[in-house]
Amino acid sequence: MVTISVIVPVRNEGRFIRQTLECLLRQRYPRDEYEIIVVDGMSEDNTVEQVLALAELHPVISLYENPKRLSSAARNIGIQAATGKYIIIVDGHCSIPDENYLQRVVANFESSGADTLGRPQPLRTSNPTPFQKAVSAARHSWLGHNPDSANFSAQAKWVEPTNVAVAYRREVFEKIGLFDESFDACEDVDFNTRASQAGLTCYFTPEIQVEYEPRASWKGLLYQMSRYGIGRYRLSCKHHDSLTLAALVPPMWLAWLLGTACIGLFWEPALWLGAGSLALYLGVLFAEAFRQARHLPDVGVWPIVQAFIAIHLGFGLGFWKAAWARLPLATRPAIAPPLKRVTPSTYTPVR
Repeated sequence: MVTISVIVPVRNEGRFIRQTLECLLRQRYPRDEYEIIVVDGMSEDNTVEQVLALAELHPVISLYENPKRLSSAARNIGIQAATGKYIIIVDGHCSIPDENYLQRVVANFESSGADTLGRPQPLRTSNPTPFQKAVSAARHSWLGHNPDSANFSAQAKWVEPTNVAVAYRREVFEKIGLFDESFDACEDVDFNTRASQAGLTCYFTPEIQVEYEPRASWKGLLYQMSRYGIGRYRLSCKHHDSLTLAALVPPMWLAWLLGTACIGLFWEPALWLGAGSLALYLGVLFAEAFRQARHLPDVGVWPIVQAFIAIHLGFGLGFWKAAWARLPLATRPAIAPPLKRVTPSTYTPVR
C-alpha cells in the first residue's frame, strides 16, 4: 500500500532531474510504500530520457505527459495519478540531502495532525559561484523576499498554509479541488490561499526542508522574479486581500521612477525628485549589501546589489506585464485531463 506520493513537475530540467530523483531513490523508506510521479511539460532537452532510464531500473518512478506545459497542470496530473495517503510536491531542480526525508514527512503528518505541511527552502548548492552566493544572501535578506513568508525560517511552528504548504493529505484535494490552471506561477500560493480560506491547518517544520540552487546569472534571476511578479498580480485579481504592501512596493517603485522621468520632461523638479529617490534606494541597497558581504568576503558588495536590483526589477516588470495583458482567470475548478503515461515504447522526442 502506497503511503506517500511524490509529484515532480518538470520541463527542461535535464541539468538537475537525475540528482533530484536519485535523492528520492536513496530514501530510507519502504519502496512499496511510496511512489515518484514525474510529470513532464513536453521537455525539449534530455529530461525525459533521463527519467525513463531511471524508471526502467526503479519501478517506483512513473512518467506522465503534460501537454499544457504549465506547472499547475502538471500538479493536477500528478494528483490524479497519485495513490498515496499523503501527497508532496517536489520540484525537479532541488536537492534533498536527508535520506529520512519521506519518513519525516509522514511522521510530522501523523504527530501534528495537520492538513498540510510547510518547509524551509534554503538556496544552497555545491561549489556555488560568487553570484549564486550573492543571490542566496539577497533572497535571505529582508530586502529580497516576502517578509510574510516563512520560506527561510528555521523554527517549527503552526502557520497559515498560504506561502509555505507543499505536502497535503489526500482529503485536502477532495475538499477544495485542484490547482488553478490559469496560473503559470504562484499556482501554489493560490491553492494554499484557498486551503487557508477553507480553515485547513499547516505545520511548518525544518525537518522536511529541501535545498534549491540559486540562479546562476543576473538574467536568470530577473526572469525568475518576473514570473513571480506575473503570478502575484494574477493572485491579487483572484484574492484581493492577498495584495500586501510588500508585493506592491516593487511595481509602485518602477511606476514612480517612470512617472518622475516623464513628468520631468516638462517640469524639472520631478527629475530631481526621481534622482533623489533613486540615490536613496541605491544607498539602502549598498548598505544592506555591505552588511551581508561581511560574511561573504569572496563575493563583495556589488554582486549582492545586482541581485537586489534583479529581484525588484524583475518582480515589478512581471507585475505590470500581467496588469497590461489582463489574462483571464479560471471561472471553474480545474479538471485534470486523461492520464497519458510515457514509456520507452511510447516516447516521441519533442525536439
